[in-house]
Amino acid sequence: MARTRPKGFIGLGLASIEAAMMGRTEHVPTSDDYPDSVVRRISFTAGGGLGWRLSALETPRVTPAPWKIVVVTGAPSWAEYWAPVLAALPQNREMVVVDRPGFGASEPPTCIADIRTQAQALAPLLKAAPGQKILLVGQSYGAAIAVLMAAANPKAVGAVVMLSSYLGDLGPTARWLVGLGERMGALIPRDLRHAIIEVSGQRAQLPYMRQALRRLRAPIHVIHGDKDDFAPMELARKLVAETAHPSIRFVPAAGADHFINDRPVEFVLNCLEACIPAAPAAKPRFAWPRLGWFKPAATPSTVARGGVG
Repeated sequence: MARTRPKGFIGLGLASIEAAMMGRTEHVPTSDDYPDSVVRRISFTAGGGLGWRLSALETPRVTPAPWKIVVVTGAPSWAEYWAPVLAALPQNREMVVVDRPGFGASEPPTCIADIRTQAQALAPLLKAAPGQKILLVGQSYGAAIAVLMAAANPKAVGAVVMLSSYLGDLGPTARWLVGLGERMGALIPRDLRHAIIEVSGQRAQLPYMRQALRRLRAPIHVIHGDKDDFAPMELARKLVAETAHPSIRFVPAAGADHFINDRPVEFVLNCLEACIPAAPAAKPRFAWPRLGWFKPAATPSTVARGGVG
């Protein structure tokens, strides 16, 4: 039985302080809860020539699954909080969840506050096996980054999910917590400092996301909890209404707060599965008529040569 990870910002804050004091990058080591055959930590080199070593959790599969779910987490960016979902994923799906640059076990030690640079760094996650499609999920602050990634790699991404999208304005609880963190400054752990820097400077970068949304042709699913007091749901609904896109939909999650991945695993899996396009119906096979029975009519020349057969 996997241990329950801290929930809520107070629990996460205390877990961050404890992990920093112990020199851990995970608040509850994933390897203690799940064998490598179920959930394993991997590393890869950042794209864009940046050269950082980035860390992620993935679901190993003997053969590639038809759909690969790539999750770009929010701020703070900790893949470990998706571990129960990773472990429960069916075998016909695979998933990779990343610690974004500057968080968790990923380099660099500094904050990378430009969402364009983050999108470049995370582009290698969109590498797919032959015939495999990608469902790209951007959570909270990661939603804007996921949109930029999808626009830059349109052939790789089959659908985009903007989950609990943070769109530049903080809800009341998040506003209070960010203000508290800003006053505490260097006293709080690195990841919390980086999260405050990111969310405080995102609004000016949203035009990049809006431009990218207009270029997308893959289906876009905007899922938002109606109890979210960190990122207002009204902004997500407004974004959908203002975006000219052939296939964008707004999906309210009844009773859910900002941390939808903390909901029961079955709820999260059903939300994601509903965003995967149905396989196209098999086209009827056309068979050319067999021509062996056909013989041309006899002509005077063929009769003279002794017939047609």
